[in-house]
This record gives sequence, C-alpha cells and structure tokens, in this order.
Amino acid sequence: MTDEATSVPEYDALVVGAGFGGLYALHQLRAHGFSCHAFETGDDVGGTWYWNRYPGARCDVESLDYCYSFSPELHAEWDWTERFATQPEILRYARHVADRFDLRPLISFETRVASAVWEEGSRTWLLTTEDGRRARARFLVTAVGCLSASRVPDLPGLDAFRGKVHHTGRWPHGGVDLAGKRVAVIGTGSSGIQAIPELAADACYLTVFQRTPNYSLPARNRPLSGRESWRAKAELEELRTYARTGFSGFYIASTGSSALDVDEEERRAAFERKWAIGGTEILSVFTDVLTDGKANEHLAEFVREKIRDAVDDPATARKLVPLDYPIGAKRICVDSGYFATYNRENVGLVDLRAEPLVEITEDGIRTEGGTHPAEVLVLVLATGYDAMTGPLTRIDIRGTDGRSLREQWSSGPRSYLGLAVAGFPNLLTVTGPGSPSVLVNMVRAVEQHVDWIVDCLRRLREDGVDRIEARPEAQDSWVAHVNEVADTTLYPRANSWYVGANVEGKTRVFMPYAGGLNHYRERCEEVARSGYRGFALGPEVSA
Repeated sequence: MTDEATSVPEYDALVVGAGFGGLYALHQLRAHGFSCHAFETGDDVGGTWYWNRYPGARCDVESLDYCYSFSPELHAEWDWTERFATQPEILRYARHVADRFDLRPLISFETRVASAVWEEGSRTWLLTTEDGRRARARFLVTAVGCLSASRVPDLPGLDAFRGKVHHTGRWPHGGVDLAGKRVAVIGTGSSGIQAIPELAADACYLTVFQRTPNYSLPARNRPLSGRESWRAKAELEELRTYARTGFSGFYIASTGSSALDVDEEERRAAFERKWAIGGTEILSVFTDVLTDGKANEHLAEFVREKIRDAVDDPATARKLVPLDYPIGAKRICVDSGYFATYNRENVGLVDLRAEPLVEITEDGIRTEGGTHPAEVLVLVLATGYDAMTGPLTRIDIRGTDGRSLREQWSSGPRSYLGLAVAGFPNLLTVTGPGSPSVLVNMVRAVEQHVDWIVDCLRRLREDGVDRIEARPEAQDSWVAHVNEVADTTLYPRANSWYVGANVEGKTRVFMPYAGGLNHYRERCEEVARSGYRGFALGPEVSA
C-alpha cells in the first residue's frame, strides 16, 4: 500500500535488519499474511556474519546447533563442513536461506534507518532512512542484533596515525594484506582471541595490547563427518526439543551435581574430559559453576593451569592469566591456538594495566612504559561493541509524545520481556535487552522471539486490535526480575559488556536475562495465554 498524499509506502510491519532475526521475521510475517519490508545497512544479508570478516572469525556455538529449526526441508538440505563454522560458511548459509525462501525482494539493502517516529494519530511508525526515503507501518520489528554497533574507543592521537586502521567488526571485504608488515592489535576479547593467531601467521611482527586477560577454551575444531551430518538431519525433532526445554537452547551434557559435592580427583577428571572435547560445555559440567564462587574457582584455576602450561615464558603467562573475575562471568572465548601464539618469536604482549596507553603516535603506540613498536603499518582495533542497546539507540526512535528511546535508556535499558518498551507502542524488539539473547544459542532465541511476535500480531488482527504497548508497571516488574535473577549468578562480578563496562560513560546494568531460554519461553507463553498480561491493548496510551 502507499500513502497517496505523500507517496510513502505502507506496510503492516517494517523490519530493521536482515541478519538471522530479520530474515526469519520476514519469512514468518509474509507466511501469515502480513505485508512487510526490511531495511539493511549492508549490501547483503547475514547481519553479524556479513560485517565480521576478520581473520579467524567463526561461531562459538557448534554449527549443528547454530542454524534454523523451523524448516525440515532447509534442515535436510544444508551440510555444515566444520564443527564450529567459519564466518564465510555462516554467511553462505544466510544467503542460502534468503534465496531459498525468496526474501531478497522484501529487503532494501545499503539503507541505514536514521529515525523511527510513532504517530499517534495514524497509529503507525514512520521510518526515515539516511538517504531521505520514508516508509510507514502499523508495527515496527527491530532485528538489529546485539553485537552490531562496533565501538572505537576515544584513543588519543588515533587521527594522527599514518598507517591503516581496521576494526574487527568492520573488516574490509577484500581482506587486508599483512605480509611483511608490523601490526598492532588493541583488545583481547572474543574477536581479538580469534584473530590474533591468524594475524601472527601473516605479520612480520605482531604486538598485542591487552587491558584485561580473558579465559579462553580450546575449540577442538574439526571437519564434520558424513555420519554426524546424517544424524543431525535425522534428529530435527530432538533439536527442537532441546531448544524448548534446554537452558541454553541446545543439548549440554552435565554431571547434574555440584562441583563441591565431589572430591578433587573426580572434579578434575570431569574438567579434563570436557577440556579434551573442546567448546564451552566445561562451564556446565557441574551445576553451580556460574552461581557459586567456590565452585567457579575450581574451574577457573584449572583453566589458569592450562594457560600457564601453554605459554613458554612465565612472565608472559602471568600477564595472560585472569585473576580478578569469575570464569564465565565475561563472555567465554573459544580459540584455536590462542595462547600458544605467544610462543612465536614474532609476537609481543603489552599489559596495559601495568603500563597504560598514553597515545597513538604517527607510527606506533606509546604507553607509560615507552613506544611499542616502531613503524607500525596496520592497527587492528578488536575493541568490541556497544552491546545490546547500541544498535537501537543509534537510531533516533521516538515513541508517544516524542519521547526518545536513547534518552529513556540513558540510565540503562528498561523493557518488558526484552520484547517491548513502555511508551513505544507497536515496537517489538527481537532479542532486546531483558531477554536471554547473548547468554544462549542466538538462533534459538531469534526463533522463539519471532514466533511469539508473529503469533501476537495474528491474535491482534483476529481481535481487531491495532495497538499494543508494555505497561510501565509490568516493565518495572520484569526489570526487577531480570536483576534478581542476575544477582543469583556470578555474572555481575565482572566488568563485562554484559553490563556495558566496555563503553565509557555507559550506565552499568546487567542487560540479558540469565534465567535460561526454557524458563523465559515459559514466561512469554504464559503472558500470551493470559491475553497478554502486562500489555495495554487498543486505544490506551501509557502514562
């Protein structure tokens, strides 16, 4: 449809983003008779996996789990090649999904949304893009991802640097030639840990600048066998069951006991088994590793020992060992040879806690300990993202009475179920703050959210209701619950991007829901069964 007076196209729903969430939202909306369209900043689908093309980029959830479950045909026809898929393979999968379900005609690529304004008179959202195009819809579905707003910190002197600067989250699509060049990397979070071994293999010399050492677990990546692929295809219903009943949205084998209820020999044997298998299951081998400080310390010291064993130089090993936060309280990293990389003769490590960064010079990085190194030609910023809120607050979203989402979240995000925000009618957020999102299998979280949203819109349509908004009191109650659950875990004990600690000036609030995808799903379904308790339906306007 088109607004004849202004030539603004009109839809039932507009979607922002064409990653895994946006693609599934388009598929489900169209399948249930809603006119819809999406805007995507990139020139292709894929979201995170379109932008993150840095060397070594791969998923830390096993590929057999990190895929859609809604289509048996899609599940049967796609073959993953590795246990932990690389960025190029995941991007090929996203492209395949877009083509198989003919979703590209519903997407405007290379189009960044500048603003979204709720107009109470027409009960619609008016979107305006940076190039001046507009579109209108009854409902606005944001599928912007949790880690899409790349963050470049305020580094003194960065503009004076004469070499090339690349952020891992915006890596050039054609790659970067590092052969024979001196390279510096700032940041040792997940992207840094994945990239550093690959960068070291190509660079003449690589200097790593680390502010906070991170725990990292071996991926033990390998090609998938034909038998594994065949079994995965045959076990779709089991996969769906794990998605609905599992805490993390996929199967994890646990002992079912506390780490404190077994002796040291049994505890260490359990850790060793999971270490040999690789991946993140070691965090769940005992039930209380993420909730009890003493249980956590047993695993933390086990991993510290592994780091010390992997690094030849004791002084370097000491810099790489995390001591001041629980393992798993920050996003756990999964690597392929990260710690052993520091045994290479062409790799150096600078501890920014011992010698803080002073400035970026024309050809190097000066710390309080001196300039490291000379004649750097490439500077890599593995400095992460303005996580969870940044992708939304970078859009000028305005609700009733012109209220700004950016301003409303200036003291931390507040939402109801991570799905809706009081004062912003008909705005539905896929994996928004207050939902499990980054703490679980994101693809399962996306499917759960989109299914709930589309089912909600269908019921509103059937009932002749054109407006839904979170009630402030329900939002307050949910935020309190999110905080209460977080406080039963060890997550708040780390200065992580889960609480916004990596962004200077950002209010520190634990943003995801730590209660598990299964319990969260049950709560969402109960809200829907109750006639959407906690939401105002119809003509009501929030206070």
